[in-house]
Amino acid sequence: MKFAALVSGGKDSIFAIQKALEAGHEVTDLINIIPARDDSYMYHSINLHMVELISEASEIPLIQQESSGIKELELDDLTLALKKVDVDGVTVGAIESQYQANRVQKICASLGLEVYSPLWHRDPEELLQEMAKVLDVRIVRVAADGMDESWLGRPINSTSIEQLKALNRRRMVHMAGEGGEYETVVLDAPFYKKRIEIVRSEIEWLGDQGTLNIIEAKLVDKT
Repeated sequence: MKFAALVSGGKDSIFAIQKALEAGHEVTDLINIIPARDDSYMYHSINLHMVELISEASEIPLIQQESSGIKELELDDLTLALKKVDVDGVTVGAIESQYQANRVQKICASLGLEVYSPLWHRDPEELLQEMAKVLDVRIVRVAADGMDESWLGRPINSTSIEQLKALNRRRMVHMAGEGGEYETVVLDAPFYKKRIEIVRSEIEWLGDQGTLNIIEAKLVDKT
């Protein structure tokens, strides 16, 4: 099948593309919704400029659609974006968010599109271990008890997965960040033709949460 992929630049949406490709599907377009509000219920707003580099790195065309970010009204913006592509369905990186899954399903049903959700209800630890084997994932935002400034820029690997397990046991932090505990960006994946390198970044820390703002990044050849 031909799919468009809903992407934020984070681990879940990128891994959903990887799983679609492994299953023999074609991903013809990336779709990125840019919310006007940081508190959007549907869309991420951290380091969204990185999606343009991901499009270049993967050589998959990108469609960006601005959104009001207002609850429920922002769904119309996704509909507008999906009307711009000629595909059979849409890949999404949803794991547990019923709110997002239901709304994407409803929009796609209205447009006659299939929804491909290969991560849905997967075990979080197993999923992270699988991602860590093939993706270069970096944490770029934290907002959870027990996740301090040292987590920003940290890769998702066997060490950080064990630390997330400990936080899950002690403080109920969702290992995959489904409660908004952390957000990520993917610097490399098997379907990238080049990898992304962060050139310059800065940490913004406010109270008990913070962000790694990526100021400059570039594409480099894979070794």
